[in-house]
Amino acid sequence: MDLLVNILIFVVSLAALLKASDFFVEAAERIGLSIGISPFIIGVTIVAFGTSLPELATSMAAVFAGSSEIVIGNVIGSNITNILLVLGLTAIVAKKIVMDFDIMDIEMPLLLASAFFLYFVLADNQVTVMESILFLVALVVFLLNSFGQRVDDVEKPKFQIKDLIILLISGVVVYFGAYYTIFAIERISLQLGVNRDFIALSVLALGTSLPEVVVSIAAARKGKPGIAVGNVLGSNIFNTYAVVGIPSLIGDLVIPESTNDFSLPFMMAITIMFAVGCISKKLSRWEGVMLVIFYVYFIFTLSKDMF
Repeated sequence: MDLLVNILIFVVSLAALLKASDFFVEAAERIGLSIGISPFIIGVTIVAFGTSLPELATSMAAVFAGSSEIVIGNVIGSNITNILLVLGLTAIVAKKIVMDFDIMDIEMPLLLASAFFLYFVLADNQVTVMESILFLVALVVFLLNSFGQRVDDVEKPKFQIKDLIILLISGVVVYFGAYYTIFAIERISLQLGVNRDFIALSVLALGTSLPEVVVSIAAARKGKPGIAVGNVLGSNIFNTYAVVGIPSLIGDLVIPESTNDFSLPFMMAITIMFAVGCISKKLSRWEGVMLVIFYVYFIFTLSKDMF
């Protein structure tokens, strides 16, 4: 009975976290437009950050709860899920992803840089304060690049106080949703004897990546599958720099020993594979199927060390 209650808490709190994140992003978009921020800048910053907000919230809650080993698994698992499952499903739904912009010029090198940075930082199984600061500096560089690419002349909608209220309330719900998500994970893992690292890399990573899944598939159905690529790029960079950098300044991160054995090298491999696949500026449906097959393999391999 206790297990069912904890599973219910996990499902409800994660659903509240995802829905509150959605309201937070929408309110932030409207406030951004009202003060003159261009839609392009909002897309590559606020939306990318918003879809990574569940990862950041759950990771900070994990540090406060003394379960910091969940953080790295959440980041690596989410990055893998974004590339394999989000892009894979989008390519399958859209039949083909065509990029009408050159991401190999700046965006893809920045994504690869973030992946390699994370790989070398975790090589000694710790994240120091200096490395955390460097992560945040790198995040600022990414934001400055995004803000400097294009400025649009837009008509400013009228600022509404309700948007600010929605922003504040949804922020509070995000916090409590993250707190009870971690609360439930701790108890479920104890009751089932399941490795927390497995839960972080699979169940939690999939759950917190749902915003990317929804945004990308919705874009594909609207005939704009290329948005999925930008969404994955921005979200993965935010995951690496913000979701590792910020929680590691709050408390010491525990790095699971298995991280450098499989999950981190696997993330590196599929990130490079993603970059190679984008050289042609398109991803076919069959490439999407292969991405999903790789994701199934990833989950299957993790399940071997589930207990």
